[in-house]
Order: sequence, then C-alpha cells, then structure tokens
Amino acid sequence: MNLREQLLQLATQIETEIPQLQSREDVEAFRIRHLVKKGTLQALVEQLRTVPKEDKPEVGKLLNALRDLVQSSYDSAFASFAQGASVDRIDVSLPARDEKTGSIHPITQTMDRLIAIFSSMGFEVAEGPDVEDDAHNFERLNFASDHPARDMQDTFFVEHADRSDVLLRTHTSSVQVRVMESMKPPIRCIMPGRVYRNEAVSARSLAEFHQIEGLYIDKGVSMADLKGTIMAFARKFYDEHAEFRFRTSYFPFTEPSCEIDMSCFLCKGEGCRICKHSGWLEICGAGMVHPNVLRANGIDPEEYSGFAFGFGVERVVLMLTGIDDIRHLYDNDFRVLSQFTAQ
Repeated sequence: MNLREQLLQLATQIETEIPQLQSREDVEAFRIRHLVKKGTLQALVEQLRTVPKEDKPEVGKLLNALRDLVQSSYDSAFASFAQGASVDRIDVSLPARDEKTGSIHPITQTMDRLIAIFSSMGFEVAEGPDVEDDAHNFERLNFASDHPARDMQDTFFVEHADRSDVLLRTHTSSVQVRVMESMKPPIRCIMPGRVYRNEAVSARSLAEFHQIEGLYIDKGVSMADLKGTIMAFARKFYDEHAEFRFRTSYFPFTEPSCEIDMSCFLCKGEGCRICKHSGWLEICGAGMVHPNVLRANGIDPEEYSGFAFGFGVERVVLMLTGIDDIRHLYDNDFRVLSQFTAQ
C-alpha cells in the first residue's frame, strides 16, 4: 500500500473517530494516537521522503489537509470540554443581583445643562453639518487666506471628486455663518456640536471634541451686553458669587476680542490644582462680531452689531469633575462613567 492510499485510509478512520470523542479521556487518547511524535501522522511524514518526486506535491497536500483536520478536531473537542468544566453551578438559594442602571455620559449631562441655561436666557439652539466647506468654516469668518488654521496640521480636509475645499469643521462658528445666512436680525442662538482638529491626542487635547458657541445680533448690541450675558450664565452654572476679569485677545471673527476668567469656584480664589494655583479659571473666548463677518453674511454693520462667544465642553467637564486626563471621558471605563448617576 503506497503512502497516498495510507493517507486516505487514515482519513476515513479519523472521520469515524471524531464523533466518538465524548469525554476528556477520549480527546486525550485521540491526541496521543495521532498528534504526538510517535503518532500516526508523524509516521506518515517520515515516509514522505520515499515518495517519488513527481508525486510529492499531491501527497504532501493530502498530508497537510489531514494534519489540519486532526488538529482542528482536537482543538475543538478540547475547548468544548474545558469550557464545560469551567462553568460555575448556579446557587438558586442566593438572593438576586441588583439591576444596574445606566447613566448619562458626563459630556451629555454637561451639554444638556449648558443648553438649558442658555435657553432660559432666550437663546435658540441651531445645528449645522459636520462636513463643511472653506467658505463657511473660514472665509466668511474673516480668516485671511494665509491664516495658520487653514494649514493641513490643523484641519482635516475631505477628499472630494470635484472640490478641494471640503473639510471637517474646526469650530461650530460655521453654524453661526449658516444662521446669519438664513435668519434676519434679531438673532440669538447657541450652536452645540462636535468639532474636529488635526491635533495630537494627549491628556489635554483631542482630535474630536465638543463646543458650544453663542451669537447675538441686534441693533445697539454692545460689549456690556456680552459681559452681562457671560456673567449671568457663569453665576448660574458655576458659582453665584463668582468674580470675573476680561482679558484682551485676538480672534479673526471678533473685534474687540477677549478671554474671560472667573474666580475658581472650587477654591474660592485661594488657589488649587484645577486653577493651577492662580485662583482664576478661563471659561470662554468672546468678542464683538467683526463688521467684516456681518458684511460677508448679508448683515449691515452700520445698522446691526452683535457678540459671539464659545468654549469647549470637555474642558468644562474636567473643571467640574476634577478628572485630569481628557482621554478618560472616551475610554468607556466603567469605573469612571459609573460615578455619574443618571439624571
């Protein structure tokens, strides 16, 4: 009997044995009979050198197929008995486990609180697409053509068959443009949503995060209205006894521009880890809407004025919770998320 015939005969034998593996002892005997060094398969492997050269490809293929069959059958049988042995018996006398209820994610909780406060102040909620064009994301917001934010290291550009100006929005200010396009003053809106920036992920920054921006346009709007709005919001959201300071800053779409700090609501201005021992927390950037922005979106800056503000929601969550790594908010770690009860 040549090697090919022996392989076919052994294959028939093994196919008969496989359904009879009904215990651990059967599985172990199957392994010893076929898979060890002195087993049936190894004996046939040693005979392979006697096969004529022209027949070796066919015989080798049959041998490999048989070896795979034996190994997979053994692995499957071994796993089934091992799994059965590890199953714990159920003690029906034990009390039932408490039901675990889910909780709203801290980012969603914070977004809901922010929206509720601004809604109570008369702001409507406006939304827009995550995939934008250059005009809505940059040009109509008074970004110069050579502004650094247009560079590839800051913006995720989207491949498009016919256009080169498609991108993932880098701020929800693009929604402000769409609101000004579609509404006539007076306008009082907030714009919550996801934004995307081509940045390295670290303990303090993400490539995808959330913002809330606000826009108010009407006749006679002044910096005093901006200050009153932000202070009223912060005292309701953070600390009713908070103090504030307004620092000059620069944003392409506002003039004048400012960054707003409030006294730390955790240490009451004495200095702590969250406020970096300064006694102050930066809460948002803001400013009066630049006349160029109003003009680019069909609003006469001689007749109307307005203010805009914006801040990152994840940063607010870090301040409120004391979490020191923004990545914890997205790791789906039950130990973190279970600390936030459902509302």
